[in-house]
Amino acid sequence: MSSTELFYKEYPCSYNAPLDCENIIETLQEVKGAKFCFECGFPALLPEETEIKGYRGSYQITRFLGLRGFGRLYSGIQLKDKQPVIIKEYLLPSRTFNQDETFQRKETFKRIGGIDLADGRVQNFRLIQTWEAIGPEKGERCYLITKDIQPSQTLRQYLKQNGAMTPSQVREFLSEVLQTLEFMHTQKLRFPSNHVQRGLEHGNINLDSVLIKVENKERFVAYLCDIAVWENLFIPPSIPQPAAKTHMQDLESLGLVAFQLWVGQTQLDPKDHQAWPDNDNSLKQFLYRLLSLNTPYGSTEIARQELLRLPKPSEINNFQPSSDSQEQKKRFPKKYWLWLGVLAFLLLGGTIWYYFWQLSKLDEGQYLEWQGLVQNFSKVDNISSGKFIYTGEKIGTWSYILEQAPDTKIKLNEILTNPNPDAKATFIYESFESKDIAQVSQPIKEVQKVQKVPKDFAMTTLFDNITLDMNPKQVAYDGLLVFVAFSRNGFSLHKALDGKISLEELRDIYTGRIKDWSQINKNVPSLKIEPYVPTEPEAIQQFKKLVLKNNPQDIALFEEIAKTRTQNTGTTQTQISTANNNGQTTGIISFGIFSKTWNQCSAYPLAIVNNNDQKIQPLLDPTTKRPLEPSDDFCDRPDFDTRRFQPNGTANYPLGYPLYVVYPKDNTRQSGGSTFANMLLTRQGQCLLTKSGLVPLQPVPNDIRNYACKSVP
Repeated sequence: MSSTELFYKEYPCSYNAPLDCENIIETLQEVKGAKFCFECGFPALLPEETEIKGYRGSYQITRFLGLRGFGRLYSGIQLKDKQPVIIKEYLLPSRTFNQDETFQRKETFKRIGGIDLADGRVQNFRLIQTWEAIGPEKGERCYLITKDIQPSQTLRQYLKQNGAMTPSQVREFLSEVLQTLEFMHTQKLRFPSNHVQRGLEHGNINLDSVLIKVENKERFVAYLCDIAVWENLFIPPSIPQPAAKTHMQDLESLGLVAFQLWVGQTQLDPKDHQAWPDNDNSLKQFLYRLLSLNTPYGSTEIARQELLRLPKPSEINNFQPSSDSQEQKKRFPKKYWLWLGVLAFLLLGGTIWYYFWQLSKLDEGQYLEWQGLVQNFSKVDNISSGKFIYTGEKIGTWSYILEQAPDTKIKLNEILTNPNPDAKATFIYESFESKDIAQVSQPIKEVQKVQKVPKDFAMTTLFDNITLDMNPKQVAYDGLLVFVAFSRNGFSLHKALDGKISLEELRDIYTGRIKDWSQINKNVPSLKIEPYVPTEPEAIQQFKKLVLKNNPQDIALFEEIAKTRTQNTGTTQTQISTANNNGQTTGIISFGIFSKTWNQCSAYPLAIVNNNDQKIQPLLDPTTKRPLEPSDDFCDRPDFDTRRFQPNGTANYPLGYPLYVVYPKDNTRQSGGSTFANMLLTRQGQCLLTKSGLVPLQPVPNDIRNYACKSVP
């Protein structure tokens, strides 16, 4: 959405634009200090000399500049040092936003209004840097303060004043903005709340959110502003909220802006081949890919490198076919086309045959992969003797896995403490709690510390927290399983949902946008959704990454729900079981790690519909590879064993992720982490992890699953 024409319909503005109509300006001219438009009651402009108090200082309005995006712009000064600032005013008018909506948006705005490099460096990547996001407790306004005051002209204003850009100018523009996007997409960034994440989509690239500073007729500098995570907070709730954009969609938006600059107007459709200029064919082909009208670029970095390799217009012949080549095409004999068709048919048939032959050999291939592993702990070479201390999250996957008894009554922790008695190596586990796992993993930090009794390695599922001085080694897969009540009698929520839920629906539930199951599926009668959040910090962090896409706005809404809805997964399952036993229908939904959720029958694990509309069930029958279906009665006791369904291999499962052993790259320290990882990657180790609720890196053949892990062949 790039205009405010549909905003604030509750205010009867004669210009149909209450945010920027002439009556607002006239009201302020007639009555100094007027707070509302005399015609429609919409909040008036801020008068000159208005003071705004923030956390980092106080600011004073000097004059109104105009509208940009979803807010009004003013020039101003910071009162303490009289330095100039730009103040963007966002509005939450009372007829459009209720009190709860206003409060939530203000709180979120203060947490996410602005980004900086997480390591504190100050670098100019042509991204307008915010100084402060202010959300006063009272009133209908929020303010974004910036100190970058020079590039105040938008591309829309530039286009209106100067007309179309030349191909060389479009190339220069693309080069600068792609570099800025590459920075945004790849760097670790910090928000005002101190939340840190790797990469952020701009999500709002258009002619109004790109500023341009013209240095001469050919030279200019482009700056990005008005990032979607805070700009979209001020879209009225009556208007469908835009979904969080991907890196690819940022590129598509940039491609559209570049096309508009090249043709000099905004009405033409890039899908219309006649609309394109013919003075730079290589630039045209580049924009086709940027717009995904042809094979899209895989990343911003690839797109930028490809742009730099484009031949200059003077070096190419625009790739127009000559009259001779056209004539040769006409003379190409029809019989050759027939033979080409036969050849294509044979190739297609061979491909299909090969696919099914490979499918029939799948189990054999998996068995060979399994046989390629070292058999057991005693066969692992170069085991250093000594005592190794390792760590993990106190309430996390590995801490829970160690308490499981995979084969006998002996817990996994006891088995792994002294996995190979002959080697005289012991592994002692000490857990730590991360106070803010989004920023720092305390277990990894403990391994990095220089201390008398060092921690040799850590177990983690959070790849983004692994620093460059550490070696990560995958040993298994973990994942999140989303579940609702399983009911054998009466109404069955899991059947009404057809046993599935999409990532978008899950995101809407855990941000409070959807509150009743009937909003998701018409087969479900009105039933209040009761979303619960597990206690494991790793699981919550993975949910923020995989479901919420690290969107700060969605994370803020999610955390509001989590304040009152966080509890142990076992407690949630007991609630479901109690409701079932009492004949009650419950709308509970929750998520948890595989090892806590797969081997039970009170809750049904929903299949996840990914962004490509593929339905992927987290549990499979290990014998037939058949996914669990809503019609399956996996609570048919005592004849039915819930372990018949095993966690799905996570290569395609949208909520799956690896488990790592993480150890220092420092060669002067003993290689306890590398040794421990090598043990877990044996057949014995993979078998133990599988029976404890993790997914092995190498598929365990069906006829091996029933063996005791200590004697796997």
